[in-house]
Amino acid sequence: MHPNPTFRAEPRARNIGFARERGFGTLILNADPAPLVSHVPFVLDEAGAVAELHLVRSNPISRAVNAPTPAVIAVTGPDGYISPDWYGAPDQVPTWNYVAVHLRGTLVPLEAAQLRGALDRLSAHFEAQLLPKQPWTADKMTPDALDRMMRMIRPFRFDVSQIDGTWKLGQNKEGAVRDAAADHLASSPIGQETALLAALMRGAGVKH
Repeated sequence: MHPNPTFRAEPRARNIGFARERGFGTLILNADPAPLVSHVPFVLDEAGAVAELHLVRSNPISRAVNAPTPAVIAVTGPDGYISPDWYGAPDQVPTWNYVAVHLRGTLVPLEAAQLRGALDRLSAHFEAQLLPKQPWTADKMTPDALDRMMRMIRPFRFDVSQIDGTWKLGQNKEGAVRDAAADHLASSPIGQETALLAALMRGAGVKH
């Protein structure tokens, strides 16, 4: 997380909402000789207290975690390079604006019997966003095929103890300067979802 409190002032509810909507992050935990990292979809509850996820059994994190283990899920959003020339103001430096939320907590392995429910909730969460398409459900699979797939993965619960968000949107700049940079950023080829990031910058405002 960025150390400047100006970029960390968004309310908890917005950080939770962002993580819930994104539903995909980087799961990280300490290990020897180096941290273990995996990219996972998840479902976070509305209170931001518990997330459900699963891992393939061959995943190094899946093999390593057989008891509650401290971990982090880093959820990233739009990001982009900001050129000093875009501000139209003197004495500026290059920077990178972005949105990121970190969920800190404990990764807890679950019993195999809890897997089907977790899978159903995960698919339902994302399928609901594809309406009016008829939602896919595991009932569309043959029982043997579903059973084979389920034997390959393990369910986990992530108990969230802390949520930190960085919304680095140029809040430390005056409105006209920030908006000028946003105008250029919207069509920039450097970054991800730069048009969305530009829109967030325009709505950021200078907080005093």
